[in-house]
Amino acid sequence: MGEGWTFAGEATQSGDSVTLIEGSSFCLSERGGDLVPGTPQGLFHRDTRILSVWQLRLDEEEVDPLTVIAQEPYEALFLGRARPRPGNSEATVLVERRRFVGAGMREDLVLRNLGNEAAACVLTLRVEADFADLFEVKEGRVAPRGQYGVDYGDGVLALSRQWRGESRGVRIVAEDAICSPDRLTFRAVVPPRGTWRASILVTPVIDGVETPTSFPLERPVEQAGPSVRTTEWRASGPRVKVGDESLALTLRRSCQDLGALRIFDPQRPDTPVVAAGAPWFMALFGRDSILTSLMALPLDPRLALSTAQVLARYQGVKTDPVTEEEPGKIPHELRFGVEASLSLGGTVYYGTIDATPLFVMLLGELCRWGVDPDAVRELLPHADRALEWVEKYGDRDGDGFVEYRRATDRGLANQGWKDSWDGVNGADGRLAEPPIALAEVQGYVYAAYTARALLAEQTGDPDGAARWREKARALKERFNERFWLPERGWYAEALDGEKRPVDALASNMGHCLWTGIVDTDKAPLVAERLLSPEMFSGWGVRTLATSMAAYNPMSYHNGSVWPHDSGIVAAGLMRYGFADHARRVAEAVLDAAAAFGGRLPELLCGFDRAEYAQPVPYPAACSPQAWASATPLYLLRVLLGAEVCVPHGVLRLDPHLPARFGALRLTDVPLGTARAAVTVTEDGEVHVTGLPSTLRLTQEPCPCNTWRTVT
Repeated sequence: MGEGWTFAGEATQSGDSVTLIEGSSFCLSERGGDLVPGTPQGLFHRDTRILSVWQLRLDEEEVDPLTVIAQEPYEALFLGRARPRPGNSEATVLVERRRFVGAGMREDLVLRNLGNEAAACVLTLRVEADFADLFEVKEGRVAPRGQYGVDYGDGVLALSRQWRGESRGVRIVAEDAICSPDRLTFRAVVPPRGTWRASILVTPVIDGVETPTSFPLERPVEQAGPSVRTTEWRASGPRVKVGDESLALTLRRSCQDLGALRIFDPQRPDTPVVAAGAPWFMALFGRDSILTSLMALPLDPRLALSTAQVLARYQGVKTDPVTEEEPGKIPHELRFGVEASLSLGGTVYYGTIDATPLFVMLLGELCRWGVDPDAVRELLPHADRALEWVEKYGDRDGDGFVEYRRATDRGLANQGWKDSWDGVNGADGRLAEPPIALAEVQGYVYAAYTARALLAEQTGDPDGAARWREKARALKERFNERFWLPERGWYAEALDGEKRPVDALASNMGHCLWTGIVDTDKAPLVAERLLSPEMFSGWGVRTLATSMAAYNPMSYHNGSVWPHDSGIVAAGLMRYGFADHARRVAEAVLDAAAAFGGRLPELLCGFDRAEYAQPVPYPAACSPQAWASATPLYLLRVLLGAEVCVPHGVLRLDPHLPARFGALRLTDVPLGTARAAVTVTEDGEVHVTGLPSTLRLTQEPCPCNTWRTVT
């Protein structure tokens, strides 16, 4: 039996690079550990590169890399071999660089002399800090800005930059090091068969305030904050045993990566949220973080609640065309770097059309799972402000649909999840002109209305519940009248600025199944289209059909396969009763995960499985990426037919597991305030223990009609 979900994480290794992440800090390096100038490598903290060069030399020679041993997302051991000593043909000095990333970096250096003579060594670390913003580094446009400063003394090197009224700095402390403006020098004599050690602390300084290090020298590493949080994360989540070793590996990696992608607000360190992805998106994103926490809710309900709470804190209060903030709007992206004001208009950017209804959907899901009812109730005013935004700002022309047009030339042109510049186009390839009303966004609004109705029921407001349900009913009627293309047999991807259907065959309508806005009589055609050879690649559902003019399997949004997108499609298919279709999609995505060693990337190319026996990676995909990491967990829930509605006292389990999975057992699954265990035998029998007395087990839809709408 394979074990899932409880797993020791590891750093990300890809090609010749290694990524270490912890909270708002991450480090990109070569496999030898160096940070090389002129590359995107570096140590980043809160969206600023605080080390741009970090190169180790022994006696002015490079160290030959041997291997990288990485057992945690924030830790790696780089092993290298010094060049042979003068007069020797064999190398005798082993170099260990143990790196810990978290609120900066700690690096422990060890020289091991494997020879029979003492080794005299001069060890140097070349150090530079350009304090470039993450956006500058990612886009390859780093240029010197502002006034740079350097200060050094015994064992201390401090670098800084003043620009645009803000200060960024780094303080590097190493006892026994000789410091100069651009390097640390150690002179060591290593006894025969002996060792020499030194430790270096790299600490960020923001506006003159030094950030407390996560790995202080006086505290054992296992007692450091990141270590403790990782241990608690593993101990608190559910556990799964499954007969399929490939699935077990994928679930382990998913849990590991979600734990690594958690970030913590320094002002509220007990409120973790999930960042969008490593390395460039280690920030809170409205859409990404909401969808990820929705998918991973059975793994860690606190993550979903914290995400809702933090997004509520940044909910829009005024109108600002530069940041696209509007009253009640949920933000798209939170950044900390100085450059953010140039790239996004501010550190909080609101250019998203879907995060606001998704926020209300998240609150509804928290209610269904019985997560901290008092905390959810406190967020109801934010839900109402979000729905006020939907109806006032989201639907500016009053046609009953939510649409977007960016406020200035600085914002994102497309503001749904397919947010590339060419992400919304017709069957003939022509780009849709704004304002654009996306099909899936109308589905999110529909689900937000039904979620708000449930929340009204729970707070003793039956009139409010009826009002929200009527809004949902009317929207569903309008949507099916305007978006359905009977001559094509699918839903339009969107309506353009002239209210004309954008008639591409795309995966967006799978999200509409997920939310329940699709009419029952149209669902069979939608299901068939999504699993047609045009849409289904064998590794998942393509974003755009092969028959469309803009189709390109190597594009970002026009024919690629996104695991989270396929996961939502599978959930929508299962909701409408198309279990075989849903299982095909789920198995395809899990097969892709296995081909990637258990870790799904952000996206993969849309080539057909019959064409290439392995999924073709998309070159610039984030890995790990939050909603891709959450997708396998969500697919397992979909295949189990697992839904819970604590307010109505029902737990539904209707498994449609592939035979190859064998028997499956889940323990410590959070259900309200209880923890349950679920067993599915190889024969498909379901056994549940630990079910609270307030819940009954069923295979029927919930009375609130949140789940399956087609039998």
